[in-house]
Amino acid sequence: MPVVGTLAEGTPIRMGVIGLGSMGRHHARVIREVEGMDLVAVADPYGDKHGVAKDLAVQPDVQALIAQGIDAAMVAVPTYLHEEVALALAEAGVHTMVEKPIAATAESGARVARAFEEAGLVGAVGYVERCNPALLEMRRRIADGELGEVYQITTSRQGPFPARIADVGVVKDLATHDIDLTSWIARSPYASVAGQVSHRSGREHEDMVVATGRLRNGIIVSHVVNWLSPLKVRETIATGEKGAFIANTLHGDLTFVANGDVRSEWDKVSVFRGVSEGDSIRYAIAQREPLRVEQENFRDALWGRASDVVSMAEGVHTLQVVEAVLESAATGQTSAL
Repeated sequence: MPVVGTLAEGTPIRMGVIGLGSMGRHHARVIREVEGMDLVAVADPYGDKHGVAKDLAVQPDVQALIAQGIDAAMVAVPTYLHEEVALALAEAGVHTMVEKPIAATAESGARVARAFEEAGLVGAVGYVERCNPALLEMRRRIADGELGEVYQITTSRQGPFPARIADVGVVKDLATHDIDLTSWIARSPYASVAGQVSHRSGREHEDMVVATGRLRNGIIVSHVVNWLSPLKVRETIATGEKGAFIANTLHGDLTFVANGDVRSEWDKVSVFRGVSEGDSIRYAIAQREPLRVEQENFRDALWGRASDVVSMAEGVHTLQVVEAVLESAATGQTSAL
């Protein structure tokens, strides 16, 4: 059902962007390209260092942005400001998408989600990996039964330290993507999680994490995430009774490796009661910019169409899992959700 307060379908959406840094500048570009969206206002107290405002005056804060008469906003400010900015937008009746994570803490995120729900506004979280073509195709094929029962989902997200990050560690910045997409692919929330973190670069926040867990539907999961690898890796693997899907989200590729049915005659191997490697298929997938798909989903939600936006409630659950990982790392105990 359409959300109360959505705009009439086809109505041009007056969009605002607050935060013109590494993510906000790309959102500003994409919004200008999406049919049905008009970028009419931008704001950043530190100015427009990337030159994305063009003919728009750069507003100093969220109240000045609201005063431009916007219908909806994209929030791309640092994480610690998410709650303050989002609550101001909710109070003003502005539909909003907040860059991930929804807020600095789950408690803070819950306040944001509640404010938008009570105001009857569209509230969404920007988890752009859900719009990656390889993951979209993986999720569709799993739902169609091509993997049979899913046993395990593993992710690897590794690479050099991003200069854009100052206020959170690798768990809230990067692992949050993997936690969200895993729950989304499996269509199940987390039941428990355990984590180990490391501080190797002298920064306040953790820069490496290994997390394992179990979803409520029984699927076991693991995540390897760090900022300290010279090799950039973005991989999600779903293993099930018929084989495995391997998504390379860096390139948007999806491969299926089927369980083999050719039996080995080598005695030492033939006694192993498992599977063998069968045929491998690399799917040709239409490549679309994930950030554009994300904004189109937001537009559709604003128009009251069926949409794949990430709800604020989902954003809160992901943050609860993130905090459980950090709690587990601090206590050495598995955290239940």
